[in-house]
Amino acid sequence: MATPSKTPPGADPKQLERTGTVREIGSQAVWSLSSCKPGFGVDQLRDDNLETYWQSDGSQPHLVNIQFRRRTMVKMLCIYADYKSDESYTPSKISVRVGNNFHDLHEVRQLEMVEPSGWIHVSLLNQLSNEPVRTFMIQIAVLANHQNGRDTHMRQIKVYTPVQESSVGKFPPCTTVDFMMYRTIR
Repeated sequence: MATPSKTPPGADPKQLERTGTVREIGSQAVWSLSSCKPGFGVDQLRDDNLETYWQSDGSQPHLVNIQFRRRTMVKMLCIYADYKSDESYTPSKISVRVGNNFHDLHEVRQLEMVEPSGWIHVSLLNQLSNEPVRTFMIQIAVLANHQNGRDTHMRQIKVYTPVQESSVGKFPPCTTVDFMMYRTIR
């Protein structure tokens, strides 16, 4: 059972993007849900607004399916949850599964969350090789909610891949004024 690494209140995963080590790839995927109330679906889950949310409408487990067109390296998921706003709708137990399709998914992380408030970073690095997982599909399953709630709220989900460095145009850092003068080609 993994413990999620929770950011300090207000910490935004976009700060990770600004470092240049990861980039968000959720827009490259096809998203689907096991169920949703009208007006509380994928669009709200992906709109970058922490006030909107996906609300499930059915029996557990509640599923978020993220499918990529090609095998994709995924380093981390970031999930925004807010117990103070959502109370019994807040997930308390989540399973993250990866695979090629719906029929061969296997669990890579299971998280127990106690009254989460803020961004929860879920590492998808391989435990043995410390490499990002390569997958066609990610499934996030909400197995339980706080206070035995039936439906769930998820406010945002972000999917991150490591930034691949290219050897084309890669030069050692310029350290002197003379080097900096000639570091670009006109």
